[in-house]
Amino acid sequence: MIKTFEMKLYQSKKNRYLHDSIDAAAQIYNHCIALHKRYYKLFKKHLNKFQLQKHLTKLKKLEKFLFWKNVGSQAIQDITDRIERGFQLFFCSLKSNKRVRPPSFKKRKKYKSFTLKQAGYKLFENNKIIIGKRCYKFHKSREIDGDIKTLTVKRDPLGDIYLFFSCEVPEVQTEKVLSGKSVGFDFGLKCFLTLSDESEIESPEFFKKGLKSVRKANRSLSRKKKGSKNRILARRNLARIHKKIANQRRDYHFKLAKHLAETYDVLFFEDLNMKAMQKMWGRKVSDLSFSFFLNILEYYCGKTGSKIQKIDRFYPSSKTCSFCDYVFKELSLNDREWSCPNCCFHHLRDVNAAKNIHRVGASALGVGEVRLATVVSAHC
Repeated sequence: MIKTFEMKLYQSKKNRYLHDSIDAAAQIYNHCIALHKRYYKLFKKHLNKFQLQKHLTKLKKLEKFLFWKNVGSQAIQDITDRIERGFQLFFCSLKSNKRVRPPSFKKRKKYKSFTLKQAGYKLFENNKIIIGKRCYKFHKSREIDGDIKTLTVKRDPLGDIYLFFSCEVPEVQTEKVLSGKSVGFDFGLKCFLTLSDESEIESPEFFKKGLKSVRKANRSLSRKKKGSKNRILARRNLARIHKKIANQRRDYHFKLAKHLAETYDVLFFEDLNMKAMQKMWGRKVSDLSFSFFLNILEYYCGKTGSKIQKIDRFYPSSKTCSFCDYVFKELSLNDREWSCPNCCFHHLRDVNAAKNIHRVGASALGVGEVRLATVVSAHC
């Protein structure tokens, strides 16, 4: 089991050497992409990563490329591995309907990280680490468990540098006292999550709340002259606002995921096509960040022993009556409430979908068909 620990590096004048190393890694990456394009243009063949590594080793001996040695041999190997994986995904996508773009050039300012594997760094006590030939100090928020496999040095738009330790830790079998609680969730744009027990979880929509500050910072950035120091300060101010919004959303998702994983034994969700939803509704879907929340929930379910079950995305959960299984095909997205033409049971759209997700997911899991007790309040 691979677990990643994130640590922030303390601000220091020595950090500029890491920034220079990331910039050099960006130049190596773009040089490799240019070689790939040129090699394919001449020979109509894909350039092997081992050929690329031999070529880069020769270039490092030239006076023009001596600063590449600051990156480290294993970091350069990781760059070639990253490019190779990108091209292999592109070649595989040509055989299927799903298209993936091949690796392309990246701006130096947008290049973020380099990765060291077995060598190039050494970890010490008192929160100190040697990268290359220089010692740095980082904020140790928790103990690093397991065997360290890779170290990734990454910078964010604010210029802060983070260390990501990917460690191999033994899997721990968690024994949870089962409470028998299971619930279905329906994701929506108006309400973040609707539960099959008719309760609702609203999203704070942090980006919507901070939209005024984002627009103000964007206007300030657009007025600054390109290349000026004021533009750099304005860009960092905008990045700081976006980072605050992302941290607020992340904190909310972690707390909510922990609560749900500890409360329920089995959680049922619908396998949604989030990319298609993002194309249709755009900023609203990105602000809710449902896919990111599911990843966090899966992590907490692994810790607590709970289980996540997804049902087929093509199952008409909103159009199916949870009382008599009648499918009302004429139901539109604008209809938030509807009455079943067959049994005349009145439904709230999201609650009905959550009940169907719970029932179908439980039957697929082998628990047996689960139908919540409902009281028929109105009949034709």
